Amino acid sequence: MKRICLMLLLCCYFIGTFAQIQAEDTLAIDLGAAPDKLDVRPYIYSLEDNGKQLTVAQLSQLAFTKNSQLFHQQKKSNSSTHNCWLKLHVKNTGNKDTSLIFFTGWHDYLYWYVQSGKDWQLLTQTGLILDNGGVERWERFGLPLTVPAGQTRTFLLHIINKSYNENALMPVLLNTPEYIKFRNEQLNHYRKEAIVIFVLLGMLLVFMSISIINYIQLPDRSYLYFAAYILGLIIFFALRLENKPYQISFFYRWPLFKYYWDIPALLFCFYLTYLLFGNAFLNLKERYPFMERAFTWVAITVAGLIAVCIFSIHQGQYQIPVIIYSYVYFGTLLPLLAVFVALARRSRHHPLVRFFLFGSLCLYLACFGSFLLHLGPLGLESALGELASPTMLLILGVLLQAMFFLAGLSYRNKLVHHERTRTQELLIKQLNKNKELQHKLNEQLEELVKEQTTEILRKKQELEEQRKIQLEIEYDKKLTEIELKAIRAQINPHFIFNCLNSIQLFVMQRDYEYAQKYLSDFSYLIRKTLDFSRRNFISLADEIMYLNTYLGLEKMRFENKMEYEIIVDPAIATAELEIPAMLLQPYVENAVKHGMTNPSQPIGQLHIKFNQVASDMLECIIEDNGIGIAQSKALRTLPKHHQSSGMEISFNRAELLNKMYNTGIHIEIIDKSGHNFTESGTIVKILIPQL
Repeated sequence: MKRICLMLLLCCYFIGTFAQIQAEDTLAIDLGAAPDKLDVRPYIYSLEDNGKQLTVAQLSQLAFTKNSQLFHQQKKSNSSTHNCWLKLHVKNTGNKDTSLIFFTGWHDYLYWYVQSGKDWQLLTQTGLILDNGGVERWERFGLPLTVPAGQTRTFLLHIINKSYNENALMPVLLNTPEYIKFRNEQLNHYRKEAIVIFVLLGMLLVFMSISIINYIQLPDRSYLYFAAYILGLIIFFALRLENKPYQISFFYRWPLFKYYWDIPALLFCFYLTYLLFGNAFLNLKERYPFMERAFTWVAITVAGLIAVCIFSIHQGQYQIPVIIYSYVYFGTLLPLLAVFVALARRSRHHPLVRFFLFGSLCLYLACFGSFLLHLGPLGLESALGELASPTMLLILGVLLQAMFFLAGLSYRNKLVHHERTRTQELLIKQLNKNKELQHKLNEQLEELVKEQTTEILRKKQELEEQRKIQLEIEYDKKLTEIELKAIRAQINPHFIFNCLNSIQLFVMQRDYEYAQKYLSDFSYLIRKTLDFSRRNFISLADEIMYLNTYLGLEKMRFENKMEYEIIVDPAIATAELEIPAMLLQPYVENAVKHGMTNPSQPIGQLHIKFNQVASDMLECIIEDNGIGIAQSKALRTLPKHHQSSGMEISFNRAELLNKMYNTGIHIEIIDKSGHNFTESGTIVKILIPQL
C-alpha cells in the first residue's frame, strides 16, 4: 500500500512538473487584448547552428534551450558567422483571430516559419543582404504572428548574421499601432543623419567638380588623386543610407554593394588615395625621396589588401576585412606620427605641407575619437570596423580634411601660375635680348662686308701701280683672303637663322625649360662663331666642342629623335692639331637636316670620326642614315642643280684655302644607296693635310 501511494505521489509530481514546463514554454495571451509591447525573451528557446547548416526537418531531433546571453540591446562583435534558431510557442486565449508583429532587429538573413501539422511553412524571408526588393524592404523586418482563437502555434525564426558586428537582438511582440509608432520613431531618428549625409554628399560633389575643372585647366596628378578620393567618399557615404531604416538609398537594388564598399572603402580613401595624393601634392620625389618610396610601397600594399578584402567578402568571410583593417590601422599609427613630425619640421620651407598636415590631423583625430566611442561596447577589432558607420565626428573630420586639401590645391595652383608667369616674363626678356643681338650681328656683318669691299677696291688700285709679277701675286693673295672672310661672314647669318628658328619653335610650344637651355647653348655658339670668324685655323679640340654643342641643340630641337657620336682616334693630339675654322659645320648641318627625315628610321643616327690616316693627313668622316642624296633631290621642289648654301660655301672655302696656302683639302660626298650599302644615307669624307 505504501508503495502504491509513493508511486501516485511521484506521478503527481511529474505531471505537475511537466505542466509547469509547458506553461513556461508556451506564451498564453489574449491576442485581441494584448499589450502594446511584450518582451518575449522568457518564452524564447534557442539553438545554435555552429556551421552544421541545419534544415527545418532536422530541428525536430535537436533540443532547444534557453540562453539569456543570446540577446543584447547594443551592437555585438561576432568572431565568426552567427547562425541561430529561435522557437516560440504562442497560445491565443481570446476569442478573436488577431495578428501581432514579431520584431527582433535588423539582421542579415531572417527566415520566419510556422508549424503546420508535422511540417513547417515558410511565411516570409528578408534581411539586410537577402532582401532585393524595392524601397519598402525595411517594412518586412516586422514578422507577422497570427494564432487562431483558442489554438496554439509554434513559430521558428532562423537568424544568420555574417557581418562582423551584429545589430541588437531583442525579440518583442508589438501590436499594429505600436509597430507604426516604433516605425515613426526610427524614421525621425535616422532622418536627421540622412539629411547630414545628403548635405555632405552635395559638398563632396562640389569638391570633386572643382578638382576635375582644375585638372582640365592644369593637368596635375594631385587633382586626379583628390578627385578619386572624393569619389570614393561619395560612394561610401551614399551607401551609408542603405543602413538607415526607411531611407531611400541610391543602391537599394544591390544590398551586397554596401558590404563590398565597406572596409575596402576605408582602405581606399584613408590610405591608398591619401598616400598617392600626398606623394603628388608635396612632390616627394624631388623633396623627400625616401618618404616618396615609402608612400609608394605602402600604397601598393594597400591596393593588394583591398583586393584581398573584396575577395574575402565575395567568399562570405566578412571578418577578414575587419582584421586586415585593424592591423593596417595600428601598424600605421607610429609611422604616420613620424611622418607628421618630419613634415612639420620642414613646413617653413614648404608651405603646402601645412595644408596637408592640418587636413591629415583633422581626419586622424576624428577617426581616433570615433574609435574610442565604439571601443567600450564592441571591443578593439569591431570598434575599428564600426568606422564604416560614421559618427558625426568622423563626418566632420572628413569634411575638414577635404576642405584643407582643396585649399592646398588652390594655393598650389596659384604658386604654379605665378611661377609660369615669371618664367614667361624671363623668356620674353631673353628673346628680346636675342633679337637685339641678332640685329647688332646683322649690322656688324653688313659693315664688315662693306669694309671688305672697300678694302678690295683699294688693294686693286695699289696693285696696279706695282710691277706686273708682284701685282699678280699680291692681288691673288689678298683677294683670296678677303673672299675667305666674306664667305665666313655668309656662314654666320645662315647658321644663326637656323638656330633662331629652333628657339622660336620651343617658345611657341611653351617648352620654357628647353628654351632656356637652348638659349644658353646658342649664346655659347654665337660667341664661338664670332671668335672663329676672326681666325683662319682653330684647334681640333675647339672644333669638336663646337660640334658637340651644335648637335646637342639639334637633338633638343628634334625632341631626342636623333643620336650622334663623335669618335676621335686616340693617336690624335686634338689640342695641338689645327684645322680650318667652320669647315665641317655645314656638312654636319646638312647631315642633320636630311638624316632626321628618313621615314624608315625612327631615330636618326649621325657618326663623326676623326682618323690619322698618315702622319700629315687628317681624315674626317660624317655619316648619317638619312634618305640619301638621290631621294633628297627627287623630293626637293627647287631646281635639281640647286645645292645647300652652307655646303657650297664650305666647298668654295676649301678651294680658296688650297689656293692660298697650297694645301690639298679634298672633299668627297657618297650616297649609300648608289654604292650597295645595306641602308640609306650619306657619307662625307674630308681629307685635311697638316701644314
